[in-house]
Amino acid sequence: MSEAGVHEDLALNLRLLCSYYKSIAEVCRRLNINRPQFNRYLSGQHRPSANTLRRLCEFFGVDVQDIERPHQEFERLVQVRPRVRPVDDERSGSAGPHLDRLQHAGGSMDRYLGYYFEYYLSMSAPGKLLRNLVCLEQRDNQVVFQRTERMEPVAGEPPCHNRYQGMAYLLSDRLFLVDYETLNRHEITQTILFPSFRNRVTRLTGIKIGVSDNSQRMPCCARVLYEYLGPSVQLRKALRLCGLYRTDDPRVDQSILDAVSNDMAPGEMLFRARH
Repeated sequence: MSEAGVHEDLALNLRLLCSYYKSIAEVCRRLNINRPQFNRYLSGQHRPSANTLRRLCEFFGVDVQDIERPHQEFERLVQVRPRVRPVDDERSGSAGPHLDRLQHAGGSMDRYLGYYFEYYLSMSAPGKLLRNLVCLEQRDNQVVFQRTERMEPVAGEPPCHNRYQGMAYLLSDRLFLVDYETLNRHEITQTILFPSFRNRVTRLTGIKIGVSDNSQRMPCCARVLYEYLGPSVQLRKALRLCGLYRTDDPRVDQSILDAVSNDMAPGEMLFRARH
């Protein structure tokens, strides 16, 4: 079959799938896809990229290999399969559609993927700087991350680690990271970072909101710095460098301390990130 024929069948199959919705506009809204571009798919003028085609198939609940079948064959296939009625995202109790919409609202986060050291003044050990290891990676069209804290070892025991897992979003030129502590699940942390407008990502600064890990469980806010390490690291070596540091430790760069200092200028009424 010619390429034009494949495009024609794909266009017809997409129009059939759209017919189960109220309108094309509704489909575009749910997919967060550009209407003129989607119209070109429906007319057969353009073929969706592999990534976009996968998104379309996930949305409509069909397989990629099926949506490219000849139209009459695809129509029979759709007619005999159980039809799942579309769920109204606004009325659904599930957070999934809303999070998917956010994931595709911003630009590409490819340049931010990789490993970082995270620095901020400890919420549970006043006067000390905490260095953690963070990894951002792409999974199933979503950017997820893991944040690992290396805790002070108890005498005679190896160091233990607290792990946090979450999702990252790029919205209106800001990076939003939301995670939870995986062991006890008694904390959610949010971090908002300024993006890097340089060709090469080196450092990101922002604000972290969380709960101090002590008996008071006090909600806290602190300035934070992410130092980019690269797309891969020697994991064990990187983790050994994590933990609590005194602020006068010579191994800590003064520029890092300046970036995470939680001071406020005279007359400031709000605690702000330091860009």
